[in-house]
Amino acid sequence: MKKGIYLSLVCSVCLNAAEVELETINVATKVDTEVVKDVSGEDIKSADLGEALFKQSASVSLVRRSGVANDIILRGQKKDNINITIDGTKVYGACPNRMDPPVSHILTNNVDYIEINEGPFNVEDFGSLSGDVKIHTIKPEEEFAGELNLGLGSWGYQKGAFSLSGGTDTVKVLLSGSTEKSEQYEDGDRNDFSEQMEAAAVPMGTRYQPIHQDMDAYTKKTFMAKLFWDIAENQELRFSYTANRSDDVLYPSSKMDALYDDSDIYNAEYIAKDLGKYSKELNVQVYQSEVDHPMTTRYRVMADSNASASMQDGIWDSKRAMTSHLTTKMQGAKLKNSFDVDNHSVTAGLDYSIRNWDGRYYMDYNPMMTFPKSIDDADTKNMGVFMKDEISLDKLKLDLALRYDHTKITNNNSTQQDNTYNELTGYIFGTYQANESTKYFAGVGRSSRVPDARELYFISSKGKVIGTDNLQNTVNYEFDIGAEKQYENAMIKVKAFYSRLDDFIAYNSTLTHFENVDATIYGFDLGGSYIATDALYFDYGMSYQRGRKENPLGGQIDKDMPEIPPFKLNAAVNYDYDDTLKLKAEVIASDRWSDFDFDNGEQELDAYAVVNLKGTKAFGKNFELTVGVDNVLDKTYAVSNTYKDLTLLSTGTEGDVMLMNEPGRYFYTNIKYKF
Repeated sequence: MKKGIYLSLVCSVCLNAAEVELETINVATKVDTEVVKDVSGEDIKSADLGEALFKQSASVSLVRRSGVANDIILRGQKKDNINITIDGTKVYGACPNRMDPPVSHILTNNVDYIEINEGPFNVEDFGSLSGDVKIHTIKPEEEFAGELNLGLGSWGYQKGAFSLSGGTDTVKVLLSGSTEKSEQYEDGDRNDFSEQMEAAAVPMGTRYQPIHQDMDAYTKKTFMAKLFWDIAENQELRFSYTANRSDDVLYPSSKMDALYDDSDIYNAEYIAKDLGKYSKELNVQVYQSEVDHPMTTRYRVMADSNASASMQDGIWDSKRAMTSHLTTKMQGAKLKNSFDVDNHSVTAGLDYSIRNWDGRYYMDYNPMMTFPKSIDDADTKNMGVFMKDEISLDKLKLDLALRYDHTKITNNNSTQQDNTYNELTGYIFGTYQANESTKYFAGVGRSSRVPDARELYFISSKGKVIGTDNLQNTVNYEFDIGAEKQYENAMIKVKAFYSRLDDFIAYNSTLTHFENVDATIYGFDLGGSYIATDALYFDYGMSYQRGRKENPLGGQIDKDMPEIPPFKLNAAVNYDYDDTLKLKAEVIASDRWSDFDFDNGEQELDAYAVVNLKGTKAFGKNFELTVGVDNVLDKTYAVSNTYKDLTLLSTGTEGDVMLMNEPGRYFYTNIKYKF
């Protein structure tokens, strides 16, 4: 019986599917969707959702910037090339240097499950170029229940979290909060952040001051509140608020650190079901997200290379520090209606959003000193209309979709032009159920994303114009094909893709600006599970992609696409005993970076393989203890490359920038109390 349950779950969650609880994930999963399981229950090591996705999905690579708030790459694409939503809300970071990517504004303890959709097969959300990540947070329940968590780990890691849920048959409420901090982690060579900077021989003027070399890596607090109200038998209102407060986040490979990173997410939804023949479900959503992010040089040895401040005891006057302060606000609304006609399931909707992005520089000792604005009050306003039709034809299911977008981008700098983009996108995706155990699927699609305000308008503190205000929008023409096969005690899925990117937006470090270039990316994913016994089972996933520019960028010769990770493998063996003891051993491995964009700062990285161990023991119905160790063999390795799209520190080797190593051997434990 247990084998049958596991196999059914394997089908629903695609590549990484073992030990998923049916009540945790309640979603009709498409064959091309990967679901990352019960995140709030499984990923208790830290708050960093980017790192959790890297460990659980072979398709996801990590961009390591610090001890927390790290970015992700999905199938060779990053930043606006992948679309990220949190309960349907669009969240953007304020930092042009990606210190606060969208996945950093929701933490693992608040996440229920995550859908990863690769390819251009999403017309409901604006800007889904090459994939999307849909984050679903935990929901309130009618029965009163709660949970307390206490986590401890290496390098002074401490975390406390709680959640409370309860209500009546009409009103349900959820409250959740957490606090977390950590010292600087050490790599496998026992080097902390400051020592990694020293080992890389970065200039003295960009290293940490002696009094700041032992600072904590970050502190973080979160709060989430939800209210679900059944206003009628078939109608529901949902309200939620999420707050994230991060302080003194260190980014050792960058020139600045974050004084704080604050975000607020407001979300309201109205859901009505069975309103009539032409309204199976009506959904109205309005939301707003805000991010406030000042970056500073005040913790570095010399805040300003032109400073004439006096030095006392080898410490430069921190009043000479420069701050780059940026804010962003995203407001959106979506109306969506679905209905069935014969063998057609139709969804149609309207989508509206406006994003404001504003930034300025100032010196701490003289905030009124004049600098050019980094981004001058730029607005990206989008109006979209979309329609989908799911057609059931015996063994064949066809998904057809179209979306039309009108986007206008403006800013207050009179020397930089405004831009308008109009685009028609869509896809056809087919799934053929050959028999009870075999599926074949294929799809072709056209998607697009507009340049953001940084790519169009960004200006450095010295007045250097980095943005290119006449960039074209990127268009993706993609073909995906794959198959899924179930056996009595196993499942395997394979998927391949070919993507043609017209006017891909790339950074040219030779000319220090952004430009359009045509490119291609292709690759494959392979994964599955094998159930050996009622207690022992295995899951695995592997991913490979390659990317090439059609022509080199201006003044360059390298045609390799940036940020295309090499072959990656995630594999795990799991042992569940009597539902009270769970043991897991996993390997995360990668080939070396042999193809990389040398002209734009990338470098060859060594292959690596790390082993992680975890065990969870339940004591009765209320207590649960988890202990684990990551990077058991204490390897020194790096997972993310050094594309100069990010502003990173130069090293002692001419032309190179600092590479950030991953944590060394890391021990952690978590005690959970449920009531």
